[in-house]
Amino acid sequence: MIDKLHTTLSAHRLQVLLALALLAVAIGAYGAWRWSALFGPSEDTSHVVVSGNIEAHESVLSVTQVQAPIVYLPFDEGAYVKRDTVLARLDDSLYRQQTEIDRTDLDIATAQISANESTLAATHNSVVSDQFDLAEKRLDLGRNETLLKSNAVSVQARDLALTAERQSAATLAHDQALVEVASNNIALARANRAAADAKLKLDQVMLSYTVLRAPFDGVIAVREAELGELAGAGVAIFTIDELDHVWLRAYVNEPDIGKVRLHESVDVTTDTYPGKTYRGRVSFISPQAEFTPKTVETHAERVTLVYRIRVDIDNPTHELLPGMPADASIALLAAGK
Repeated sequence: MIDKLHTTLSAHRLQVLLALALLAVAIGAYGAWRWSALFGPSEDTSHVVVSGNIEAHESVLSVTQVQAPIVYLPFDEGAYVKRDTVLARLDDSLYRQQTEIDRTDLDIATAQISANESTLAATHNSVVSDQFDLAEKRLDLGRNETLLKSNAVSVQARDLALTAERQSAATLAHDQALVEVASNNIALARANRAAADAKLKLDQVMLSYTVLRAPFDGVIAVREAELGELAGAGVAIFTIDELDHVWLRAYVNEPDIGKVRLHESVDVTTDTYPGKTYRGRVSFISPQAEFTPKTVETHAERVTLVYRIRVDIDNPTHELLPGMPADASIALLAAGK
């Protein structure tokens, strides 16, 4: 009887212990589920996921140094254009006319050089002739001086020969001065031609400013002008985005930055294209820490020190657009490796 009672108590105790064990397991499972629901899954220490926005090289295009109405504007927003494509053209009639005037001035300056060179050549010939004439006049003077000593000629004849020699010397000096003048005129004409050529080139540059070209392959994001509008320096006509190569600006917490490497491969995902992964690489790590940007909601996160990084992403299909939110998964390496 006692043995039977002992057996019954042991079985009851075993059932109680088993029930307590099952209860403990249930409580543990429930606690794990609640922890996961409240705080998320356990942190993966092999990767860090950072969030940011897609950015692209963006240029606001306007004309430079000129002012004229727009007469050609072939593209609308969303158009893809290649580098050097003509995006806009201004009325260039005034600038084209100025270049024609400059060409005429250049031709005149060139002709003036030729005229002065001809003058110089003629003056050189005159100097040579003057030199021969002076030599002859000096011989005549010498003969008359000799003949005067023997009374073969009169004093008047000797004086006439002396006057002729002096006149010939003066003519030679005059023509030699004209050679110098002609040489200076050639130098001046060449300077004028150089100035005219520079003026023509400057106005040709101004003429080229009446044509607005795409600085790179890209997509027109904003068209800010219409045909007939007066375009001028600093007045925006187009905004163009370079979408072939975009980047993600993101921030890494200070404890993890030592485990991120430059040129490291990165997986980038977006909410817009779920399930699709874009390959990128870390192209920049800021050398300076900063506080988390104010766009982060909680105060605790805003006062956390972070480092800005840039992840370059090839975007041949132009799916990734500026401002689009994206996440990047970065494999963490051991610090110092």
